[in-house]
Amino acid sequence: TSRNKCAACFRQFNRKEHLVDHMRTSYHSSHEPFCGICKKHCRSFESLREHLKGTLPKAACNNIFSAQGCEICLAIFDGPNARRFHLGRCQLQNGSKSGFANLRFYDDLKIDNGISARQVVALACKMVGGGSDGSLDVCARVCLIDENENTIFHTYIKPTIPVTNYRYESTGIRPEFLRDAMPLRQVQNKIQEFLCNGEPIWKIRPRGGKARILVGHGLNHDLDRLQLEYPAIMIRDTAKYPPLMKSNKLSNSLKYLTQAYLGYDIQTGIQNHPYEDCVATMRLYTRMRSQAHKKEDYPLASDPQNRNNFASWRQAELERMTSEELLHISRSDYYCWCLDA
Repeated sequence: TSRNKCAACFRQFNRKEHLVDHMRTSYHSSHEPFCGICKKHCRSFESLREHLKGTLPKAACNNIFSAQGCEICLAIFDGPNARRFHLGRCQLQNGSKSGFANLRFYDDLKIDNGISARQVVALACKMVGGGSDGSLDVCARVCLIDENENTIFHTYIKPTIPVTNYRYESTGIRPEFLRDAMPLRQVQNKIQEFLCNGEPIWKIRPRGGKARILVGHGLNHDLDRLQLEYPAIMIRDTAKYPPLMKSNKLSNSLKYLTQAYLGYDIQTGIQNHPYEDCVATMRLYTRMRSQAHKKEDYPLASDPQNRNNFASWRQAELERMTSEELLHISRSDYYCWCLDA
């Protein structure tokens, strides 16, 4: 009896271990990047890149990818001819559409009451230094563009505290540029009203509303320096989007993401312009949104919590499920931007 009991316990233990292992392997979604050759799922495009062409790639996949793969979008094609035809289309226009020197300053934002579809705008800021050592970031310039990369708002901002380091080498900002600039409170009101688009901020909903989707890189920092609040469900941050992050869940720089996933370089010289950052983040968002994924019916994730976590009282329910049922309920633990399309 004791031996039979131990055997039953061992079988039950093995079943639980199998379930845990299976959940680890089946915890994938059609929204997650996967290898077009061996169909291996990856947690990010960075890990997929390592799998295909990293320092220790999978040999069989690497050989095929070298001849038939695109190093930018990581897609696999039927042959070299199809690959060559794709490469010319995959790389977006080198640089931005407009020359930075001719960019005008736009200080007016309009609310679109007749909006018929969700609008997307990208925001970027440039910071000067405040405080005794100049290490405190103070927002001194802001730019907003639409999906067509047209500038809709662009202005200098009058600092609320003394500037001790203008960081001219990277910002191109001089003291005279900020002397008669727009006050921060006025900038706040304009951007807040434009993003909410006539809706109270506490009533903004992810679908069916008029509020605009805000795209950017490191938006938490930019909004904090602008002293703005905006619902997380309406923010698309390329620094925190899991498929664009490193394998260890750290953020990639915007410069790296633009070179790796858009095929051109930014921030190559001095006096970087916020318009350039806006264009890069908008193009990254557009590329991630256009991924050809199967539309899965699960709610908008407004936080990075794992949507596949089950309460402890549902453990018995999981143990009774078959492998196919476990695979069916597995989901990505992030909200895929393709659902915005």
